[in-house]
Amino acid sequence: MKEYYSYSADTLMEKAKVPVRCMDSSEAVFSCLASEMVDLIEAHNAAGKPTVIICPVGPVGHYPYFVSMVNDRRVSLKNCWFFNMDEYLTDDRSWISPEEALSFRGFMDRNVYTRIDPELVVPENQRIFPDPKDPGRLTKLLDSLGGADLCVGGIGINGHLAFNEPKKEMSTAEFSAITARVLEISPETRTANAIGDLNGAIEDMPRYAITIGMHEILGAKRVRIGVFRQWHRAVVRRAACGEAGSQFPASLLQNHPDAMILANDVASERAV
Repeated sequence: MKEYYSYSADTLMEKAKVPVRCMDSSEAVFSCLASEMVDLIEAHNAAGKPTVIICPVGPVGHYPYFVSMVNDRRVSLKNCWFFNMDEYLTDDRSWISPEEALSFRGFMDRNVYTRIDPELVVPENQRIFPDPKDPGRLTKLLDSLGGADLCVGGIGINGHLAFNEPKKEMSTAEFSAITARVLEISPETRTANAIGDLNGAIEDMPRYAITIGMHEILGAKRVRIGVFRQWHRAVVRRAACGEAGSQFPASLLQNHPDAMILANDVASERAV
C-alpha cells in the first residue's frame, strides 16, 4: 500500500505536489468553483476581454451556484466561450440524443443555459461541444482564442480528466499533447459511471465518447478540480502525491503552473 493513501488531510495539503485545499463540505467546494468562474468573467468583462472556460458535466454541483450568481449579480456572459469537455456517443460514434438522461449537451441546456436570464446567457454559437465528425475543430477554435482561461473539472476512478483514460505506453510529453478525439471508454470508467448515473445498469452505459484532450486541459491558464466522493480519498492522494505520468492522467496537474484540487470533508479523509 502506498504511504500517501494513509495521509491525513493536513499531511495531504503539506505533501501535495499540486495544491490541495481541504474544505468543510461539498457545498463549500461547489460554491468556490462557481465563484472562480463568475469572478473571472466579471474581471474580464471589466477589462473588455473575452472569457474562455472549459466546463464539465461531472462535477455538476457548482452549476446551481453559478446560475444564481450570474442572475443575482447581473453578470453578462455574452463575451464568454464555454467549451464542454466531452459527450457520450452511440455505437456508430454519433452524439447520443440530448433528450437522453446521460447527455451532457442536454444537461447543459436544461440545467444551465435555460436557467440564466436570456439577456445574460452565453450566445449559442459560443457554447462548444467536441464534435465526433470533426474533433479537430474544437482544438483549432480553442487555440485560436489563446486557450482556456479556466478549466473546471473532476477526476475519474482511474485518474482520467474528461475522458482521457490512462495510456501507460505513452510518455508524459506524448500524452500531454493529445488533442480532442473519439475513444472507447475503459471498463473502470464505465463501471464507476454506471454506479453513479444508472444505479449499476452497466449494460446501458455508452461504450464510446468524444473528449477534449490533455493538450486543451493542460493548456488552460488555470485549472480547478473538485473531488467529493468517498473513492476520491485515494484518487486525490495519488493525483497530488503519486508519480506524475500518463498512467494516472490527473497526476500531470503536478506540472501545471496554476492548478488546484478542492476536496470536501469526505474526500479529505484518509483512504486507508
